[in-house]
Amino acid sequence: MSERSATHATFVIERTYDAAPSRVFAAWADKSAKGQWFGPPDGGGSHELDFSIGGREHFEASVGSALYSYDALYEDIVPDERIVYTYNMHRDGTRMSVSVSTVEIVGQGHGQGQGTHLRYTEQGVFLDGIDTPQEREHGTAELLDKLGEALAERVRA
Repeated sequence: MSERSATHATFVIERTYDAAPSRVFAAWADKSAKGQWFGPPDGGGSHELDFSIGGREHFEASVGSALYSYDALYEDIVPDERIVYTYNMHRDGTRMSVSVSTVEIVGQGHGQGQGTHLRYTEQGVFLDGIDTPQEREHGTAELLDKLGEALAERVRA
């Protein structure tokens, strides 16, 4: 019999982007824009997104020899301000975690030079030692950095 465990954790990651809140929000809401920063570095895998309250998102990709899947349910959406969703992660069909995530988007400045402060809060339960809060926080921080790079690329394009 395997050893079962449940580790509960909350972490908060904050970033400031040189982009208007509407652009940051769109990077979460639009499948094409989200595909620029969300997922494995090689861009492989499958991705479905119904960005609406009650809508679902599914992402699946191989990383090394493991198959990872992400399933989310959007609970609350306030355009350009807030996104709340629940999600679970699996590795090779085994549930790793269940989380509630809140993305808060706050505009800074005025006019064309408006930037955005993003606060990402995740409250999760990490199951059976397959993943840890520290690994998840690190991976999420990397994704939010990739979001910043994608927003900067769209400005240069």
